[in-house]
Amino acid sequence: MLKGFRDFILRGNVVDLAVAVVIGGAFGQVVNSLVADVLTPLIGALGGAPDFSALRLGPVALGKFINAVVNFLVVGAAIYFLVVVPMREAEKRLKKGAETAPSPEPPEEVRLLREILAELRKKA
Repeated sequence: MLKGFRDFILRGNVVDLAVAVVIGGAFGQVVNSLVADVLTPLIGALGGAPDFSALRLGPVALGKFINAVVNFLVVGAAIYFLVVVPMREAEKRLKKGAETAPSPEPPEEVRLLREILAELRKKA
C-alpha cells in the first residue's frame, strides 16, 4: 500500500500540480498586492475614493459586493495586461525566430537514404 502511495506522489503530474499550486498561490499574493497597493490607490487618486463598502441599499451591504466586483475586474485586467499579453508577444517572437532559422543540412547518411528511397519508389 505504501509503495502505491509513493508511486502516486512521485508521478510527474502530481509533482507538477503541486508546484503549480504553490507558484499560483505566491503569484496570487503578488497580484493582490499590485491591485491593493498600486492600482487601487491610483484609481482612487484619479476618481475619488475607490472604497464602496459604506454603500448600502436598506439592509443590504451593496458596497462590499461592488468592491468585490471592482477588485475582480482590476485583478483580471492586471493579469491580462501584465501576464497574458506579454506572454503572447514572447511566444510570437519565439515562433518567428524558429520559423526564420534555416534548417540545418541533413547528414550524408540521411541524404543517401533519401536518394535510395527515391530510386526504390521509381522502380515500384
